Amino acid sequence: MAALPARVLFGAAYYHEYTPAYDPHIQPDERLKTDLDLMADAHVSVIRVGESVWSTWEPQNGRFDLDWLQPVLDGAHERGIGVVLGTPTYAAPLWLARQYPEITGERRTGERIGWGARQEVDFTHPAFRFHAERVIRKIVARYADHPAVIGFQVDNEPGLHLLHNRGVFQRFVDHLRDKYENVETLNREWGLVYWSHRLSTWADLWTPDGNEQPQYDVAWRAFQARQVSEFIGWQADIVREYAHPQHFVTTCISYTRQGVEDDELTDRLDIASGNPYYAMQDGLLLPDPTPDDHEQKWKSTGVWALYQSADWMYSSRQEPFLVTETNANSIGFPWDNRPAYDGQWRQAAWALVARGARMIEYWHWNTLHFGAETYWGGVLPHTGQPGRTYAELARLGAEFETAGELVAGLEPDADITMVYSTPSKWLMQKHPPLAKPDDEPDPAAYHRFFDPFYRGAFDAGRQVRIVHARQLHDPHGDREATTPQEAVQRHPVLVVPALYLAADTTLDWLAAYAQAGGHLVLGPRTGYADHEARARHEAAPGRLTDAAGIRYDEFSNLTGDIPVRAVPGGPLDVPEKATATQWIEGLTVVDADVLAHYEHPHYGRWPAVTTRRHGAGRVTCVGTVPGRDLARTLAEWLTPAARHAWRDLPASVTATTGTAPDGRRVHIVHNWSWEPASVLAPADLSDALTGTSIFSGSALDLGPWDVRVLVSTDSDSAPAPEATNRS
Repeated sequence: MAALPARVLFGAAYYHEYTPAYDPHIQPDERLKTDLDLMADAHVSVIRVGESVWSTWEPQNGRFDLDWLQPVLDGAHERGIGVVLGTPTYAAPLWLARQYPEITGERRTGERIGWGARQEVDFTHPAFRFHAERVIRKIVARYADHPAVIGFQVDNEPGLHLLHNRGVFQRFVDHLRDKYENVETLNREWGLVYWSHRLSTWADLWTPDGNEQPQYDVAWRAFQARQVSEFIGWQADIVREYAHPQHFVTTCISYTRQGVEDDELTDRLDIASGNPYYAMQDGLLLPDPTPDDHEQKWKSTGVWALYQSADWMYSSRQEPFLVTETNANSIGFPWDNRPAYDGQWRQAAWALVARGARMIEYWHWNTLHFGAETYWGGVLPHTGQPGRTYAELARLGAEFETAGELVAGLEPDADITMVYSTPSKWLMQKHPPLAKPDDEPDPAAYHRFFDPFYRGAFDAGRQVRIVHARQLHDPHGDREATTPQEAVQRHPVLVVPALYLAADTTLDWLAAYAQAGGHLVLGPRTGYADHEARARHEAAPGRLTDAAGIRYDEFSNLTGDIPVRAVPGGPLDVPEKATATQWIEGLTVVDADVLAHYEHPHYGRWPAVTTRRHGAGRVTCVGTVPGRDLARTLAEWLTPAARHAWRDLPASVTATTGTAPDGRRVHIVHNWSWEPASVLAPADLSDALTGTSIFSGSALDLGPWDVRVLVSTDSDSAPAPEATNRS
């Protein structure tokens, strides 16, 4: 891919084209100069432009206005500010819809989305593609040679809608025809004998609107995600016809969008980019007051969830990533105004950098006076005058400039690796195995299984790497698989919760991983169904029963938490408040050691946690969704020592470590609290921002909502974690 600058890029989305309405009392050229000068003073190194205004680029069909952006790029270049130029394809003009009403997207068959929002189009439609390609070529050809341009963003937050347009559905049928060849094969693979859904011809396939068949739903969701990935890859290929070798091509991802499979989407891009929005103020407090049942949506809540957002972005390509949007001020809606406490902007930005961010870009520079996002705060408030937000971000820009290449592209450490399954998430959205407190089905069920394991690792002070199942083993052979032996070296502890959909070859790979020396941790619902979401005939967890030494065929939802107790004299030291939550699998021990059991007159017959040696490695089974205390204890048992080497940290302090491109070890230490904190340095360190030396064993003081960026000055090369093949 193109080489990025040797520093963390820092800046904001900038829409100078909104200026006349933004401030009618100042001429646009005066406002532009003022804005760019303020950016330069704040050490801004990048702005993102142009992606939201197709109707400005092309006011009428075939009439283009391309020159309005020139002063922005010229002014940015004069001040040493790079530019990421966006293609405007996510915001189609109304003249296009008027001339081609059939391009309007449909949420359900025959039910048009309607205009007035964004992304209202069927982006697969040939008429849309013709006009989208034309405007892309015009814009990119006009500005690809401008010296300010460092990269391109195609589209914006794709995958908002699942499109039900007739053309999309017919391509879905064609896809099934190619994959299954004939309807009898489809009937067999999907089990369409059920409820008399057998097809006699491809024309019998029903539209997805009322579908309740899980096999259909899995195929439909995967097909929708492929449409999004193809659309983004199509744009990227067009842009590369004009781009220079030093330019990167990306798109910004909202990771919770229903049409996104991020590891596939980023295959044809140069770098992954994401938009992590997070709750500020007490949403970043440690100890964390966020209830366990709080649903994480497009905005995360809790420090652990901010870190998980970063690790998710890193997982897309298993590489450092760009943050294309994040909180500048209050985010979201007029009824939710919670700008950061002093220090929290710095904290969040450095947390993202610690986990691999190579750019921190805020949405957006000027708070708008109009539109649906009037109260989505920018770097500058409605007055257009620098305030508290600008002052802190200017400090942050200076820090990134000082830190330079040291923190540009950190490879974050990981004590534990977690396997993520987007297809399993899709299925659990449609057919949730868990319920909300009001007994309604919970479409967030997948993350209800996944998140407690991540949060437990975070609470234990462990760092997590997220990998997609396809990145370890791709049963379709679309990418080179990691061998089990390679995985043991890179991921010595592999936690696999809720991998409900899994091909036989994937489960065999997991068994081979443990055989080769890895510690495989199986969470609830893993391996229960095959790649078509068909419940397996063999006892759960599928083909892993021999390796795990357990089996089960009974499971239950829980309406309340159940105490979990350690086996006396066993290696797992379960705290008094440890609980099982939401779900229990009736694990039957065949050849495994029991580590913990339930304290309950019925469920007490089954173990909560078991473990068994398998070859050179180990398989541990967790038969429930662990409560916070149990999840933390499990993480500590799996990894007795954290890689960061910081000890006895106060409850409000986190330590995150990684390796700089030149091999130096970087430590980023946060205090997420109003109360000052002090910790002991585990090695000889230097403050990367002030040059101050901190000797091993000496106190490192942290103020309220503070963060310190440190680099090792001795031989602090933390060893890679080793698989814990415990007896």
